[in-house]
Amino acid sequence: MNLMRISAYISTLTAFVIAAPVHGQQSSYPTRPIRAISGFPPGSSVDVVGRFLCTRLAERLGQQIVIDNRPGASGTIGADIAARSAPDGYTLYIMTSSQIMSVPVFKKLPYEPVKSFTAISPIGAGPLMLVSHPSFAPKSVRELIDLAKSKPDALSYSSAGNGSINHYVGAMFAKDVRAQMLHVPHKGGAPAFFAVMGGEVNLMFATLPLSLTQIRAGKVKPYGITALKRSALVPNVPPIAESVPGFEAVTWWGMTAPAGLPAPVLKRLNTEIVAILSQPESAQRLSAEGAEPWPLASEAFTKVLQSELDKWTRVAGEIGLRTE
Repeated sequence: MNLMRISAYISTLTAFVIAAPVHGQQSSYPTRPIRAISGFPPGSSVDVVGRFLCTRLAERLGQQIVIDNRPGASGTIGADIAARSAPDGYTLYIMTSSQIMSVPVFKKLPYEPVKSFTAISPIGAGPLMLVSHPSFAPKSVRELIDLAKSKPDALSYSSAGNGSINHYVGAMFAKDVRAQMLHVPHKGGAPAFFAVMGGEVNLMFATLPLSLTQIRAGKVKPYGITALKRSALVPNVPPIAESVPGFEAVTWWGMTAPAGLPAPVLKRLNTEIVAILSQPESAQRLSAEGAEPWPLASEAFTKVLQSELDKWTRVAGEIGLRTE
């Protein structure tokens, strides 16, 4: 994965309380429940991966963690709320690659994706899967490409919103195969995926945590994975790179907090998250969801965020990405 080499409706509030048993002697932080904001709706890959980590983190911190879903505008609504919160360790933000990728698309955001946040640690990373409704006629990536070339704008693809990774990867695919595809943005990955399941949109480059269960249930049809090699989770699904040489895309999820987080709090959170992600059972659980655990020091994660911002700003210019 290239990314892994770098370092080595507005919606009603949906809250979910992750209960944690109080055990042992606690440090001075935390002394009360913590809020973890997600910029996407329940059921999205951010929600799945973030909820897993917050459950384990609550157990280790001895405090409840409330998952606060604030979906909309490719996660920028939730990110803005988090960025304006007090940097005291009681508001966390579950960031995803889409928060970095949306910057060149929205341009004038009320926050800066690197400077407005304290990078704590990545959670994990993984490829995406190109899927469609089972009734969609093409049987392979090659047949999809042929259809797209023969009938411009005949194919549509859904995304979690303008500037989301699904948007970028769909645009990258269309450019690489020299075809036109209609982009249909939604208010999150789950609504975008449901649109494909319902046959309202032809395709989606969906994250594995969002798509694996439905692939196995036969509710969506997989065409290809955005990794360069096959995945043991879906061994019969070929890499898209077999039809489009070099085609690769990776998404990631990470834990952050508002800028200015006190050093002792940052150290405690990073230490606990890295410990969680280093456990074999965590690796097994995340791998089952299609995500590879990715623990890092805070300083290293900060460098990743800046590198990602530089990269996707360049890619947006190369593929002519813009809001519809």
